[in-house]
Amino acid sequence: MSKKTSFRRFVPAVIVSLVTLIGCGNKEQQDRDFHTSGSREADQRAEQRVAKVQQLRGDGGDEPAPKKSLYERLGGEQGVKAIVDDWINRALADPRVNWERKGITQGGFSFRRNRSIEWDASAEAVARMKKHIAQFISVATGGPATYEGREMTQVHAGMHISNANFDAAVGDLKASLDKLGL
Repeated sequence: MSKKTSFRRFVPAVIVSLVTLIGCGNKEQQDRDFHTSGSREADQRAEQRVAKVQQLRGDGGDEPAPKKSLYERLGGEQGVKAIVDDWINRALADPRVNWERKGITQGGFSFRRNRSIEWDASAEAVARMKKHIAQFISVATGGPATYEGREMTQVHAGMHISNANFDAAVGDLKASLDKLGL
């Protein structure tokens, strides 16, 4: 083999080796090629924030996870019925809620003033109320859009529900959700 032939084989090998060892351009140029912000640390922080948001949303894979409505996460129709049944039974037994409105009289300027507004908690009335509350919760949480009850303002008008009554009912709802593991 001649010196000219061996030199021709040697030069490309040396150039490829130098380019590989030294790189093409300076270090900043190399960083820009691999880091969108120009800083490896900033990119890592951004990736961590994105991963945290994805984790909180339930995302994470390449395919986005199908979003479940709150209604579905509560267990659908059966889950909502279980919540309402436990909650209403608990609230009816809680004197702080006074769901039956015992001892409450109608006020204002009318012929019905001082008349009792006590609610008759018959089995039929409780069943109807549970049905309407379950329908309302279903609609409000993304379930089937069927609510057969009256408007909330009509239903609660004149009941004289105090903040303490309301807070006790919410506490009973929370206790029911805790009991059911929700």
